[in-house]
Amino acid sequence: MQNLNPTKYNVKFQEALATLNPEQLAAVNKMDGPVLVVAGPGTGKTQILAARIGKILTETDALPSEILCLTYTDAGAVAMRKRLFEFIGPDAYRINIYTFHAFCNEVIQENLEYFGKINLDAISDLDSAILFRELIDDFGNDHALKRFTGDRYFDAPRLKSLFSTMKRESWNEELIIQAVKDYVDDLPNREEYIYKRANAAKGISIGDPKQKDIDAVTERMNTLLAAVAEYKNYSTKMKDGNWYDYDDMIIWVLKAFRENEDILRRYQERYQYILVDEFQDTSGSQNELLKFLLNYWETPNVFVVGDDDQSIFKFQGANMENILDFANVYVNTLHTVVLKHNYRSNQHILDISKALINNNKKRLTEQLQLDKNLQSSHPRFDDLVVEPTLREYENPDQELVDIARIIKMQLQKGTPANEIAVIYRNHSQVEDLVHYL
Repeated sequence: MQNLNPTKYNVKFQEALATLNPEQLAAVNKMDGPVLVVAGPGTGKTQILAARIGKILTETDALPSEILCLTYTDAGAVAMRKRLFEFIGPDAYRINIYTFHAFCNEVIQENLEYFGKINLDAISDLDSAILFRELIDDFGNDHALKRFTGDRYFDAPRLKSLFSTMKRESWNEELIIQAVKDYVDDLPNREEYIYKRANAAKGISIGDPKQKDIDAVTERMNTLLAAVAEYKNYSTKMKDGNWYDYDDMIIWVLKAFRENEDILRRYQERYQYILVDEFQDTSGSQNELLKFLLNYWETPNVFVVGDDDQSIFKFQGANMENILDFANVYVNTLHTVVLKHNYRSNQHILDISKALINNNKKRLTEQLQLDKNLQSSHPRFDDLVVEPTLREYENPDQELVDIARIIKMQLQKGTPANEIAVIYRNHSQVEDLVHYL
């Protein structure tokens, strides 16, 4: 046990290991090679990430500085280091725990001889709004996005979202043009664009393409391509203003890794163990960055934790592709662990959640033949007998009125207000509810 304090923190670490269930322990104990941990909600993923780092330090020759842990959010990085400090003490601050953006910033700062001194400012919301207005002002009268009536800047937020997505996913104009062409060319073969019933009066036969629908989609795709073509002008304006946004840092580092083998090799050799949290939410550019770090090793020591069912930042299918790609690349050496013990909810909640999630057609359970049925495993839920009820309403107003009625009824019964919670998707929903309370 060479890297941990042999007294206080060793005891704490051993106590933490003793609390792990068999699946968690299996994930923590697998030291070498690629490991995929499918961790459902409330299954203790932060615990196993921290425990595995402790295990690496106690059972290998790796130094804290040779371990890299990548998280999706700042909150995730803070939570990871806090948990790790509980296990291993001050060495937690020697572990490289970064968000992807923070890691890229570190690479840039360590290689200023390559990147040069970056005299740029992070673009503010105000400057960003002005930039996109100027971009739209430059449209010619024949531009597909030119608006002559109404809000002429209506498409500004859409352009901003599109360009951000292009950066995050490492999509260039050529790739999108080809993808759109393939999509449009395939429309006549898609079932939804083929008539299933004949109409002699209109000269329609079974199997004919729905040309009006195809033309409408084609027009939308042409508008998309017109927007994509503006990315060059957007990039020029960013450069002229000496601005950057956080997605740019990943693009710069990817470019450096492609063009400068010495820089790439330095980071590939530096990190002996790499861990990735919230893997389902990694973007295309973040995933590409990870691949650069791993490709040096035939069998890298990489530990990724994710769950396609918890994806919140992209569409379901796109997120699953990252996990499937990882599984396929390391198919011969991959060790997969599924965490099924949930410590956050009772079984009734888990069963209802499963019924909803089963409607998703693209799931890892189908592709990798995994059993992801969560089991309530915290003793505090053993005595709970109240089952969830499912209510259906004809319209949103009826739903809000009934929720308000139920809340008022509970308050009249003496239920403390701070024991009543309403979970909602966005702020506008709760603002409407307040009017009924």
